[in-house]
Amino acid sequence: MSTTVKLYSYSFTNVKTYLFATLFVVGNILLPQLAHMIPQGGLIFLPIYFFTLIAAYKYGIHVGLLTAVLSPVVNSLLFGMPMVALLPIILTKSVLLAVAASMAAKYFGKVSILGIILAVFAYQLIGMGAEWAMTGSLAAAIQDVKIGYPGIILQIVGGFLVLKALDR
Repeated sequence: MSTTVKLYSYSFTNVKTYLFATLFVVGNILLPQLAHMIPQGGLIFLPIYFFTLIAAYKYGIHVGLLTAVLSPVVNSLLFGMPMVALLPIILTKSVLLAVAASMAAKYFGKVSILGIILAVFAYQLIGMGAEWAMTGSLAAAIQDVKIGYPGIILQIVGGFLVLKALDR
């Protein structure tokens, strides 16, 4: 299942890069606040990554990276979530997602459910290895998949639907 949409790749010298990144960071601030209204909502729905996927897939690596880095840092500064101790892991996974999503978009040249699945699985798999290396805990490393599978499904299905809607 795929659909043709306009994909962009703005550079760091383009003001649109910062405008879109700001919009997606706001989304990555609001969505976690909604998710945290549910007990363990952050662990279940992995909301901090959702708009990073959209940003990188639709608007390219630069918008994706700005969103990936600023979202967890701003959330941590404003709300204490994620906790500062978890920022290296969250930032690593977030940057991996931005890179994977922008690469998938570039490779497929369109919004593709397969491209989104590959991007999400790539950041999860590589991120799992990175988290295991950083923490020494396999249990912590597999938590996103074990507890956060609804969030992974939301990223894939919701990401596809949002990307389709952005083209209308």
